[in-house]
Order: sequence, then C-alpha cells, then structure tokens
Amino acid sequence: MTELVSALVILAVLLASLVGASVRVLREYERAVVFRLGRLTGQRGPGLIMLVPGIDRMVRVSLRTVTLPIPPQDVITRDNVPARVDAVAYFRVVDPSSSVVSVEDAVRATLQIAQTTLRSVLGKADLDTLLSERERLNEDLQQIIDEHTEPWGIKATAVEIKDVGIPAPMQKAMARQAEAERERRAKIINAEGEFQAAAKLADAANVISREPAALQLRYLQTLREIGGGDQASTIVFPLPIDIIKPLLDGAKGVASAPDEPANGELPEGARVGGLPEPQ
Repeated sequence: MTELVSALVILAVLLASLVGASVRVLREYERAVVFRLGRLTGQRGPGLIMLVPGIDRMVRVSLRTVTLPIPPQDVITRDNVPARVDAVAYFRVVDPSSSVVSVEDAVRATLQIAQTTLRSVLGKADLDTLLSERERLNEDLQQIIDEHTEPWGIKATAVEIKDVGIPAPMQKAMARQAEAERERRAKIINAEGEFQAAAKLADAANVISREPAALQLRYLQTLREIGGGDQASTIVFPLPIDIIKPLLDGAKGVASAPDEPANGELPEGARVGGLPEPQ
C-alpha cells in the first residue's frame, strides 16, 4: 500500500512538472516566438499558450516602445566646429519573429546604428543648422535609422537631439556675433526713424509755406509748452524779421538825414529861389 501511494505521488509530481513546462501566460504587450526542434513555428499570444515539453522552446518579446539613450558623440560639423551631441531614440518591435531570427540583440544593434547615424548626419550640417534646424535633423535621423532597422522588425518612431555642447571660445564668438547683429538692427531702425521724421518735417514745411500764419501758431504753441510747467522758466520769444524790419529801416533813415539849423536861418551859400545870394 505504501509503495502504491509513493508511486501516485511521484506520478502527480511528474504530471505537475509537465503541465508547468507546457503552459505559459503572456501579457497583453508580449508575444512568444516558438521554435519546435529548432524550427520557427510562428508567434503566439497574448494569454495562455501550450507548449510541447522538451520539444518547443519559446522566446518572449515585448512590443512596448523602448527609450534608448544615445551616449554623447563628438562630431565635427561641416564648417569645422567641434561639438558634443547627445540624443535619445524611441523604437518598438513590430515583427517579433524577425527581431529574434534576423538579429542577435535588437537593442544593442539599434544603439550602434543610432550612434553611427548621429555622427554621419551631424557631420554634414553646419553649426547654425545644428542649432536652429533640429526638427529637420531629427526627421533625417529617424528616417535613416528606420531604414536600417526595418529588416529586423523594429520601427524607429522618433529620434530627438537633447543637447549640443560647443567649446567656450566658440560660445564667446557667437555672443559677439549676436551682439553685432543687434547693433546693426538698432542702427537700421534708428536710420529708418530719422528718414520718416525728415519726411514728416518736409510735409510740415510745405504746409507752413502755404499758410504763413501757421508758423506764428506754432510759435505760440511752443511757448505754451515751455511755460506750462509749475516751475518758473526763462522764455526766449523769437520775433520774425518782417515785424522789426520797418523799425530798422526808419532808424537808419533818421541817422542819414542832414541836420537843420536851430534858428531857422539858411546856411551860408544857400540859394533862395534858385538865385545866388546878393553880395
């Protein structure tokens, strides 16, 4: 009786071992690539799958997006500027069978492709392009990496350049360039303002030339603006030359006229009625 119980226990243990070796549970984001006697039979999952113990072998593959940091790469741009660039790549497995059969280590292979592509693409771009056109460079990187990883059943969804490091002397040169550019813009804006002000002054002069009274009104308005403050101020009132010219001409005529005798007598040698004075 004891031997029978021992045999049943051993049989139950063997049966439980066989069931445990043949039953697998896969999550929603996982797939199983099954090999039977070394030959690929396809992919299975998710959920509960059954394997033939001792004959079937399973490789578990995740379909979730993988974040792959790309180590900083030392590159030299097309205009011979050294830069240190680091980036990040995002990819996911779209064909589990190809990702297992076509490549030994999909993550490591994708990382190496991303590093070489980063150095190759950025080496063909100028420093200004690298700093200002990152979106276009990201698209180029993603397209090239995706072309290389497509036979492996891997889809590169995005590549983003995180940081661009340049030497300190180049940073100072760029700062001087930006400062010079701002000064150039300021001078252009100032010149445009002077040009517009000159045009408006010319228009105002044309209006005043047609209406002389407008100049007097402008004088009075200027005096009002000067004396409108609370503090006392000295006002210089400009008089037009046309107003004081008659006074100057009258004073000049009086100064040039001959003096008349005080007693009303004629001077010696003067003629009366056009005849000489009798001797």
